[in-house]
Amino acid sequence: MLKRFSAVFAFLLIVLAIWLHYYSSQPGYNQSEAVPEKEFSTTRAFSHVEEIAKQPHFVGSAAHSRVRNYIISQLQEMDLQVQVQEGYHLNNTGEMARPQNIIGRIEGSGNGEALVLMSHYDSDPHSSFGASDAGSGVATILEGIRAFLAANTSHENDIIILFTDAEELGLNGAGLFVNEHPWAEDAKLAFNFESRGSGGNSFMLLETNDANSALIKAFKKANPQFPVTNSLAYSVYKMLPNDTDLTVLREERNINGFNFAFIDDHFDYHAATDVSKNLDRESLAQQGSYLMPLLYHFKDAELSLDSTEDLLYFDLPFGRIISYPFSWIFPMLIAAGILFLALLVYGFSTKRLELKLVLKGFIPFLLSLIISGVLVFLLWEFCLMIYPEYSEMEQGFTYNGYYYIYASIFLSLTVCFFAYRKNFKPKYTASRFVAPLFFWLLLCSLVAFVLKGAAYFIIPAFFGILQLLVMLRQKQPNLLLMSVLCLPAIFILMPFVDAFPVALGLKILFVAAILTMLLFSLLLPVFSYFRRNKALAVVSFVIFNVLFLTAHFKSDFTTERPKPNSLVYLLDADTHEAQWFSYDNMPDEWTANYFGEEPAIHPSKMANFDSKYGSTFTYSATAPKIDLQEPGILLELIGSSANTNNYSLKIAHNRSVNRLELFADPDLDFEEFEVNGKTAKEISLGENNFHVFKKRWKEQLLLYHAAGNDTLRINFRLQKDKEPEFLLYESSYDLLENSALNVPERQDWMIPKPFVVNDAVIIKKTINPENNSGAANQ
Repeated sequence: MLKRFSAVFAFLLIVLAIWLHYYSSQPGYNQSEAVPEKEFSTTRAFSHVEEIAKQPHFVGSAAHSRVRNYIISQLQEMDLQVQVQEGYHLNNTGEMARPQNIIGRIEGSGNGEALVLMSHYDSDPHSSFGASDAGSGVATILEGIRAFLAANTSHENDIIILFTDAEELGLNGAGLFVNEHPWAEDAKLAFNFESRGSGGNSFMLLETNDANSALIKAFKKANPQFPVTNSLAYSVYKMLPNDTDLTVLREERNINGFNFAFIDDHFDYHAATDVSKNLDRESLAQQGSYLMPLLYHFKDAELSLDSTEDLLYFDLPFGRIISYPFSWIFPMLIAAGILFLALLVYGFSTKRLELKLVLKGFIPFLLSLIISGVLVFLLWEFCLMIYPEYSEMEQGFTYNGYYYIYASIFLSLTVCFFAYRKNFKPKYTASRFVAPLFFWLLLCSLVAFVLKGAAYFIIPAFFGILQLLVMLRQKQPNLLLMSVLCLPAIFILMPFVDAFPVALGLKILFVAAILTMLLFSLLLPVFSYFRRNKALAVVSFVIFNVLFLTAHFKSDFTTERPKPNSLVYLLDADTHEAQWFSYDNMPDEWTANYFGEEPAIHPSKMANFDSKYGSTFTYSATAPKIDLQEPGILLELIGSSANTNNYSLKIAHNRSVNRLELFADPDLDFEEFEVNGKTAKEISLGENNFHVFKKRWKEQLLLYHAAGNDTLRINFRLQKDKEPEFLLYESSYDLLENSALNVPERQDWMIPKPFVVNDAVIIKKTINPENNSGAANQ
């Protein structure tokens, strides 16, 4: 009887393994559960999130000061001495702010070396409520420190609590701390809590200038209960333009650290939907499940975790982390290759493998690989054609994006089952399995050279080789055994099937399809012995259609899935003309009031404003000219030498503004450039050194995020044959509050588009010796 139902049990085991991938990686959350004072409480942490995320609280806003005062009061209630570090900071890309970091310290009994617990408390300008990014991080630390102090545990290492400011602007708060605060000398290790969405697993990502073995070994010894991490994710993370405050500590102070961040529900990232109710409580609980065991471990442990050896690592269900040295990569690869070749020799010599069948095995493998990827790629291109509103999602991830991910998975399964429909015969299985194993070994050989963080993918190959041996030795292998041998492939590959499209956008949905096909091919030793594979193909196709149709019915914008849109008013102080601008790709009821149903395309595709995704104006229309107080500008020649002239430029704001951008021709290289006493450092990129002011590579010269009416004082030096000329954009995020423009509030199914200068009133002005107002404050 057991043998009769072995296929059912094997199938259920595979389903269980996939379920474990999704549902065993996070702690549960019970709001009514009473948590002792000495333990981390998700409910108590969430109350901080609710308080922090009552309003958007970007730098310079009134809510920003309220949040800062709230955090200070919470630390003071714990009897901690709190200080606010304030000062100008200019980063290497020319972004300047005046952050106000909140800093506290719990002294230990040791020599003063300190562990840093950090997150940032500012939200992204100008409409994000910052519940997840990073109210969740602030709340995690506040609650974790409260529980730690309640336990009254002795500790050797000092603990620095650092809530940075202006992280969303240019990591300025972290830069101010590491360069100007004396406690930075004591910092030896840091934990940074972040988010790039509003839910899902919190990933642990390392930050180190050295090898990682000491960090990984210490992390495993601390034994967090729900770790989600792998060396491939960090390799990919390092390739993305998503640095955190911890990156600044690593680059400028060589401080090692751990990032903890969740990325699901990416559509909430930096958006007005990043509110408390959308924060996944289990993600918040997982942040706490990292902090507490690591805090208790490192309170007395060695904090200087430098090492000379790198480790590959990945997590398994139930909190297991597997790691081994990089030095094993090529020996394991060679061993797998030798074992594979030995099995081929054995199989052909015993006639258990047939060359014709082996060669034919490449046909369904390659067909399913290519067709799966191409079909899903074309499917998404088709979706972008019939749902043009998707292009309004700057994050590249739509509200119904998960339905497309899972639809892509089942479409790929449909292709695989049909491609292999004539090959699902037990006597063919061993020969048909040679092609996937060969390809997998080829892939592992490639990553061993170009993406070492993924080299642990060789582990499923070893289990596949073992499966091939069993199939060569037995005509009817035990399916339960074969399904158990498939578990490493599921646990190692499955996390990336859905994580890549979430992290990198739905434009790479085809990667999910390809990974699904590769995982399917490694499960052939089980699927080949099923009798109803055609039925599984039909079921997969039905599920694909259900998911795709569900995505269709959830493709529209609603109050729960609001449409991002944009509107900007720009007054050109040189020509005295005004225009409306938008970044949108399709008009709606709100923007049509200014651009019409068939808006005029803005002719210039050059991006004038700093934007994470390079968005440019799409529509423009004539706007009424209103009275705006122009900035006071004073440009003076203050000295000269044989070859150069020294200039002073002062820009005083005569209205409440939030940002100032200064542009200059890239050919205008500066010998010196100082802003409010600060200058950027030189950046080394390969063999070349670049400087945002000297060896320039972009038109944007300076982006200053104003947090008051301070005069901007710039001193610079140019070659005598160069004439200074700048283009100034002075922006305020008060379009909807401007009574002269009378712009109505958005409907409840709309939100401001994130990642761009939006809802802004902008003055554009040319600055040169001939166009000098001379009205700046002295």
